[in-house]
Parts: sequence; C-alpha cells; structure tokens
Amino acid sequence: MSIRRVLFLCTGNSARSQMAEGWVRSVLAEDWEAYSAGTNPTGAVHSLAIEAMSEVDIDISDFSSKHTDAWRHITFDLVVTVCDHAAANCPLWLGSGKVVHMPFPDPAAATGTLEERLEAFREARDSIRDSVVPYLKDF
Repeated sequence: MSIRRVLFLCTGNSARSQMAEGWVRSVLAEDWEAYSAGTNPTGAVHSLAIEAMSEVDIDISDFSSKHTDAWRHITFDLVVTVCDHAAANCPLWLGSGKVVHMPFPDPAAATGTLEERLEAFREARDSIRDSVVPYLKDF
C-alpha cells in the first residue's frame, strides 16, 4: 500500500491543525504523509501548542503556519477541517479526496492564567489524538 496524504485545515494554522499534523507524523508516518494549512494563517505556530506537544515528546517547533495555497499542487486522499470556519471556507481545488469535518475547540481562544491556557491546549491535543489517529488508522 502506498503512503496516503492528509491535509489538516484550520483558520490560523497555529494550533489545532499543527497538532494534528504532529500526531500523524509521529504515530502514523508509515501510512500517512501529513500537511496542515490555514485559510487565514497567523504566520506562526502558537507557543503553547509547541509546549503541549513537547509534553508528549512530539516536536512541532520547526513547523510553520502556511496558507492553503502552499499545497495547491498536491493531491490529498483526505482533508480534515478542524474548525468550523475552515469547513465553511474549504478550498475548491482539493480534488477527489474525501473531506471530513472534525471540529475541536480553539485552545488559542482560552483565557485565564498561563496554566489554564496551557490546559486548554492539552485538552485539544488529547482530543485531536483520540479522534484523528483512530480515524486515519481505519480510513
């Protein structure tokens, strides 16, 4: 079986889609090539996303926030939208791959102390792992 490609789409491509890409690259790299992008990228990966992923020994510190245009030339087997805005604004060029919507709360919108905000990123990280990894294993 050949390696399949998955694109994780979000609005800012700073947290949820980056964490999903990190999980796939770490856990499913034998079967999946992972990419992420944003419909309106922030230009940076959120520092708390990097920290939360490092707690599970996944390094996304060298990842970058990219626009969907960066991957226009690639054919994807699966596109996963991880926020409602990205689902509503999903690019039309995605081709024949399946598109699935798996929304997760935006940890970057969390307020409170640093620890409370980090906890929101941990919750997103774990929810993404618990949803995305099994889905791709069964795809």
